[in-house]
Amino acid sequence: MSDLSNPEIFTGSAPATIKKIVVIGGGFAGINFAQNVAKNKNYQVTLVDKNNFNYFPPLLYQVSTSFLEPSSISYPFRKLFRKDNIRFRLGEPVKVDPATQTIYLKDGELNYDYLVFASGAKTNFFGNANIEANAIPMKSIDDGLRMRNALLQTLERATITQDPAERKKLLTIVVAGGGPTGVEVSGMLAEMKNYIFKKDYPELVNQPGAIYIIDGSPNLLGAMSEKTHKEAYKVLTSLGIKVKLNLHVNDYVDGKIMLSNGEVIESSTLIWAAGITANTFDGIPTASLGPGHRMITDGNNKVIGLDNIYAIGDACILMTDEAYPKGHPQIAQVAIQQGRTLAINFIAMVKGQPLKPFKYFDKGDMAIIGRNSAVVDLFKHTVHFRGVLALLMWLFIHLISLVNFRNKLRTLYNWAVAYLSRDQSFRMIFKSGV
Repeated sequence: MSDLSNPEIFTGSAPATIKKIVVIGGGFAGINFAQNVAKNKNYQVTLVDKNNFNYFPPLLYQVSTSFLEPSSISYPFRKLFRKDNIRFRLGEPVKVDPATQTIYLKDGELNYDYLVFASGAKTNFFGNANIEANAIPMKSIDDGLRMRNALLQTLERATITQDPAERKKLLTIVVAGGGPTGVEVSGMLAEMKNYIFKKDYPELVNQPGAIYIIDGSPNLLGAMSEKTHKEAYKVLTSLGIKVKLNLHVNDYVDGKIMLSNGEVIESSTLIWAAGITANTFDGIPTASLGPGHRMITDGNNKVIGLDNIYAIGDACILMTDEAYPKGHPQIAQVAIQQGRTLAINFIAMVKGQPLKPFKYFDKGDMAIIGRNSAVVDLFKHTVHFRGVLALLMWLFIHLISLVNFRNKLRTLYNWAVAYLSRDQSFRMIFKSGV
């Protein structure tokens, strides 16, 4: 009888001279590390992910608001790796045993010579059970589909109810978090309200209700430049969004959103884009964890206090980069660069060459705000673009970042349809029945 927990059953036996690398997570960091290190035949790479597909988180909000299909931003790992020296394992890691160099999954185990955590992060509800139970997070494809269904079902309920107060509550949406995700989803929701309601929901035209965006800092897109702060505020308010800054959402009970200043907003929809925390695993000692449960690493992304275990992307905090003594921001470019740098270092190890400490090169930040507007900050925020030019830059960068040509073509087509028609045809409520 075959033992499915034996890694050799599905990865094939590796010669003693070939080192086995297990990569946990197939996001930006994991994919860039795996595909680059696999070019060296001295390594056998197995990538483990709880999903059987890679997806592009920066465009998740467009799936959530029915402007893109899930397949436009996702691609199956097994097809992605067909030409690479990479094996895929569907599984969810729960525990690591550094002493035996074993990673335990919910349905088996894998031995490794090197273990690389590229396990990303999850939504941080800051310990508030009510918000966790009732708000809509935005971290995964499942979250995006749940949000899409919830929004559409809420609109359908609003067309039926005869109670004006209930209708107002149903048509009031609150977005917690004024970072790129919160700003982008707010702008998309405002576009829907301004241009799609009159086509699809004539019963809801001119009905009361509002879209709020709430953030605890003094500015929207707080990590970006002052010019961007002002532009984001100007565009969102022009779209009819109510912006509330220097405030936190304290609780969400019975359709009532309690703010830190005592204000209460009655709403059936709270979208939570207010923070993330790293995924954690049994076997990683507390001493190896830093702020946000991120694994503390040295300059080469090796986890402090552990042998042969590395962490990259949102899973780690590296404080040896002089420009970022408190760690790097948890954004895509950091994850991509760390994945590539660690792959270079693994290949250097095989060749007996010195390792390259990670240094982040800040290529800039960008966010789309509305149909005709985006903001872009380059060169550590010294160069600023806004409006249509910034929008074209945003579209280009996000398009080329998708993993294959089919996704690029499909997404470009869907964007063109949505832009020209101010509409899209993906507003269907699909139920799994599970």
